[in-house]
Amino acid sequence: MNAGTSAVSVEPPAPAPAAVLGAQGVLGAQGVLRRSMGPHRARIAAAAGLFIGHQSGEALVPVLIGVIIDRATRTGDGTALLLWLAVLVVDFLALSLCFRFGMRVALFAGVRADRALRLAVTARALDARGLTRTDLLPGALLSIATGDVRRTTMVNFLLPHAVAAAVGTIVASIALLVVSVPLGLLILVGTPLLLLLVRRLSAPLERRADDQQEHAAQAAATAVDLVRGLRVLKGLRAEHAGRTRYRAVSGRSLSATLLATRAEAGQTAAVSTLNGLFLALVALVGGWLGAHGDITVGQLVAAVGLAQFLQGPLGTFGDISASIAAGRASAGRIAGVLDDPPALPPPPSAQDIQPTATVKVERDGGSPAGEPRGELVLAAVDGGGLTGAAFTVAAGELVGVACTDPGAADTLVRYLARQADPSGGRILLDGTPLTCLEPAVLRRTLLVAPHEASLFEGTVRENITAGRTGVDVEPAVRAARADEVAAALPAGLDTAVAERGRSLSGGQRQRVALARALHADPPVLVLHDPTTAVDSVTETQIAAGLRALRAGRTTVVVTTSPALLAAADRVLLLAAGHLDADGHHDSLVRTSDTYRKLVLS
Repeated sequence: MNAGTSAVSVEPPAPAPAAVLGAQGVLGAQGVLRRSMGPHRARIAAAAGLFIGHQSGEALVPVLIGVIIDRATRTGDGTALLLWLAVLVVDFLALSLCFRFGMRVALFAGVRADRALRLAVTARALDARGLTRTDLLPGALLSIATGDVRRTTMVNFLLPHAVAAAVGTIVASIALLVVSVPLGLLILVGTPLLLLLVRRLSAPLERRADDQQEHAAQAAATAVDLVRGLRVLKGLRAEHAGRTRYRAVSGRSLSATLLATRAEAGQTAAVSTLNGLFLALVALVGGWLGAHGDITVGQLVAAVGLAQFLQGPLGTFGDISASIAAGRASAGRIAGVLDDPPALPPPPSAQDIQPTATVKVERDGGSPAGEPRGELVLAAVDGGGLTGAAFTVAAGELVGVACTDPGAADTLVRYLARQADPSGGRILLDGTPLTCLEPAVLRRTLLVAPHEASLFEGTVRENITAGRTGVDVEPAVRAARADEVAAALPAGLDTAVAERGRSLSGGQRQRVALARALHADPPVLVLHDPTTAVDSVTETQIAAGLRALRAGRTTVVVTTSPALLAAADRVLLLAAGHLDADGHHDSLVRTSDTYRKLVLS
């Protein structure tokens, strides 16, 4: 907002939500994985170094035990024996400390990456420009922001383990080469072949994991929809249809989960079998060499111990390959959200806007310097039930809009909120088309309170003050008659509210949501059927409170409530998608049959 003569200004676009990850352009699954690890590379490297110390120490244990056995059986030197025992103790101490601190650093890398990626998904879901995809219901987004993010960022925790397992395998192979060249070569040649087989076995698991997550998200989305519409389902006695729908969706999710679980179990079993066969081969060759005197007893013990040690890193490769396969599938679903283009085009830059697109705003009528006047103009707006709708709401007016078509009313509210743009015509705020305003600027200036308003977990007071703290809530509470709601609650305004306000009745939720919209005190406020769940006496009181509190501020109420329309300065009747009548409520009741039937019937 400028402090000069222009009430509404064009600001540079805000950074895209994907910029939280430092992404540029389309991410894709691999891009999501890279970007989630990018800010935490130092921690991942540190954790890998510590785990390498742990794995190397583990690999040295059988070697040291073999040396101690040989020293004891060959020389009988007690001092040397004690020295090597001390070395073994130091090795155990070092590998224990490395593991402890490595786990700490790796967990930090995973948890912080989880938070950053979760914030990125949430920011994209809440972006004012919206999502192009229409299949992402709240439940699906919740599944992506929780389960998929957790699987993706688990890679940050697992990668240091994978690096350490590889180094541990190399250390064990070198040790085996020192003990016996044939054993060392067997490990060096066999391990890459084993890893290649493990990678091949993980490919089906990745596909199954992707399908599982997709069906799980659909089940979550369906559950959220059913919970939201539970009262409607009960009112229509359609509980059976709801149960049938959810049973079908959850059944498909269960089938996909079972298939993924079977694939994971099969992969785990196959990897364990391959590892066991490989280690058995190493032990068999070592035993044959020991029986022929090519290696000492201590070297045989070291070789068998190293073969047993290799079970750890080789098993780690199998576990990590399964987790990374699931992580890649989840990363692809996350990329589908972060890469989704905005539903609304970005506003043009300031130099691209024609000089006639803005108007000078005089500082009169009590409007503080720099604040918008709040004049709304619809110029031949088409789309979604509106056909050439054209009218003007003067700054500071309280205007009621009655639509014969509920669909047209919904469309009008969506256009004013800029959840979509009209297919024809323009909507202007103080002379500036809404399409020329950055969404964040528009939201600060023009607040649209939808009919289905959501409440959040917290107290009633916190719901009302959301977005505007430190200001007395009592005027808005009284105007919305939410004081009656507070009086009926055990702790008044400080009573806790369940998620989505389910602990309140429909009328109580509406009054709290209306109080929140009024407390926000935007220059322009649009309300859509704010009193459908309250009684007529309360509705009349709300209408009077609304008019008094919003005096001098532009307010548009899209409704067919006679109490609210009677309190308006003017009422606009939209019939067949365009302006049919314009006048005071009493006048329209007398002169317009359409209006009288719509409002009073």
